[in-house]
Amino acid sequence: MNITVAEFTIDTYEQVYSLWESCDGIGLSSADSQPRIRMYLERNPGLSLIAYDGQTVVGTILCGHDGRRGYIHHLAVQPDYRRQGIGRLLVDKSIAALQSSGIQKCHLFIYHDNTSGIEFWEGIGWTYRRDIGVVSKIIEKLS
Repeated sequence: MNITVAEFTIDTYEQVYSLWESCDGIGLSSADSQPRIRMYLERNPGLSLIAYDGQTVVGTILCGHDGRRGYIHHLAVQPDYRRQGIGRLLVDKSIAALQSSGIQKCHLFIYHDNTSGIEFWEGIGWTYRRDIGVVSKIIEKLS
């Protein structure tokens, strides 16, 4: 296995979206459409990454910031490639890029029933917070 990491660019969107669809615990919505992801990547250059084994996308992380806090929206690794350090590698590289941008704290959203995801994040030193929740509102109809 020869894993390489590169910046997530919109030309790999179809491969990345297919990976997201194949992974339990990844919630997809209209916010993950190609135009929306293009806008996100342009707003947050160099923070979202793809892991390759040769030409095959085996992992990805969608990461950005608002100038104050960093956010990870999707970390996905193909099931056959899990437990080999790929997820942690992607997280470490994205966090280093956030730090270089002056960001000191990062959050992510995770489903309460995603026990394997929670175990992964806690296993690499993150804290699963039970003291806060998310309040959402759809402000426009997305296609």
